[in-house]
Amino acid sequence: MLSYRYPLIAREGWSWIAAIAIPAAIVYLLYGLASLPLWALVLLLLFLFRDPARKVPAVPLGIVSPVDGKVVAIDTVHDTYLGRQALSISVKMGITNVYSAHSPMEGKVMEQWLDAPRKIAGMDEEVTTYAQWIQSDEDDDVVLVVEVNPHLPRPQCYAQSGERIGQGQRCGFIHFGSHVEVLIPMGSRIDASVGDNVLAGTDIIATLVHAKVMPPKPAQLAPG
Repeated sequence: MLSYRYPLIAREGWSWIAAIAIPAAIVYLLYGLASLPLWALVLLLLFLFRDPARKVPAVPLGIVSPVDGKVVAIDTVHDTYLGRQALSISVKMGITNVYSAHSPMEGKVMEQWLDAPRKIAGMDEEVTTYAQWIQSDEDDDVVLVVEVNPHLPRPQCYAQSGERIGQGQRCGFIHFGSHVEVLIPMGSRIDASVGDNVLAGTDIIATLVHAKVMPPKPAQLAPG
């Protein structure tokens, strides 16, 4: 099992925590226990920005959940990014879930789309999205779609087009959660169910299915 390790508290939260911890320290020096509400907020931020290590399952064709959350929809949809029919697995993150995003499979980042409007499975209205196309060495195409909330910091992605990325590897950060959709090839096996709670980089939500190539039959010798 592979294990990707990062700081116990995500770097993306350090500035948020410092912005409260420094005033909390000043108030404590000046007024003592009056600083308790600020320290409580610091503890809350430490919890929200936690970033535990995740164990990646040894399943090469497995699609792992890119985020922590609850599976809210599984459907067949039109993939507007690659112009194909695709299976869609939609995961809704909660505000108390870990915010780190992980790559659903190993492969190469082919292209990324910013501010692309899309109706994500499990949602009623069209929203602005960020999307990333990953292609495996066997030419399997997976698209990761993240809803962009205009009232929150934009989702961050650390894998650029042309770079390789590992299965379950930490690849981005979604402040305070979002709605995430994974578009996978038709014919893949769905391993998750609506209502399942899944962990990013650990839980298999689908498995790619490759057609088996049958070896040629040996030639029959003509009777002599």
